[in-house]
Amino acid sequence: MPTKALNRGMRLSLMIVTLFITSVNAIADAQEAPTIFGDVTIGPQFSPDPLTVRGMSGGSVSGNQVGGRSETVTGPCTGFVDETPDHTLVLTSKFNYLKLQVQSPEDTTMIVKGPGGTWCNDDFDGKNAGIVGEWLAGTYQIWVGSYDKGKYLPYTLQITEVK
Repeated sequence: MPTKALNRGMRLSLMIVTLFITSVNAIADAQEAPTIFGDVTIGPQFSPDPLTVRGMSGGSVSGNQVGGRSETVTGPCTGFVDETPDHTLVLTSKFNYLKLQVQSPEDTTMIVKGPGGTWCNDDFDGKNAGIVGEWLAGTYQIWVGSYDKGKYLPYTLQITEVK
């Protein structure tokens, strides 16, 4: 009987240690995953590059209502977004080159409002939205939209200085 109790105790201890190690690894993995609806503050030569945040595109407000127009020099203000921005991007200094690009399994749109104006896009690289160029220091609001009202799609938004 004592041997059975000892074996059970060892198995239970092994299971507890295994669960502990698994939960620590899960926490570490969660910390490495991109933030969902994260706000970002960066300056030139930021790291890691690309910087990635995640979100769910879509909403019930038309893109041209949020953008304040139907088209900008970077593309049309289309699709549907939430009332509030998905991300806030704070640039501590001017960037001579910065690229924001959405990656999603379905077609997305983007609206960016910040110093100097509003920019929209729907097809930067294939079906996904993106905006590239020179950026002034300041705070930018970013909306990522879907073409169908109320349709929410997962996406990642990559921010990079790499051309």
